[in-house]
Amino acid sequence: MTISTRLNDYLSDNEVNYNLVAHPHSFNSLSSAIAAHISPAQVAKAVILEDHEGRKMMAVLPADHKINLGALSEKLNRDFHLIKEQAVYRMFNDCEHGAIPPIGDVYNMDAVYDDLLVESNELYLEAGDHSSFIHMERKDFVRLIKDAKHLRFSHQTIH
Repeated sequence: MTISTRLNDYLSDNEVNYNLVAHPHSFNSLSSAIAAHISPAQVAKAVILEDHEGRKMMAVLPADHKINLGALSEKLNRDFHLIKEQAVYRMFNDCEHGAIPPIGDVYNMDAVYDDLLVESNELYLEAGDHSSFIHMERKDFVRLIKDAKHLRFSHQTIH
């Protein structure tokens, strides 16, 4: 189990209470949630977007949801598309490919959070590898994202 260096520093600097939870190695947030026997609705995943002017944004949503790019673009008055994987790998070079910690401030990125995430009392975040989660209480997560935009922009993919 390892945690992203930048994420570890950020959580320490912000005095966040959390614990690291191991799970069987997997390749995406949904698989990780299932392997760890955690509700996917409690697992926050990050999707990296770019708008028509080249500005990057981290969209954070539950692991069992898909982003609605049209709705998000309309609500934020921007034209978003997904960033190519190779560019994402370069941006998050302290993480395993695809295991992006879902806190925009860690990487100096603007972020938008789906309101569904704060419906759970506890949340699990990608730690930067494919075999561990950061587990924290909702109040700590809300404190970390207090300056970010939040709205509804996703829909559930599994039941």
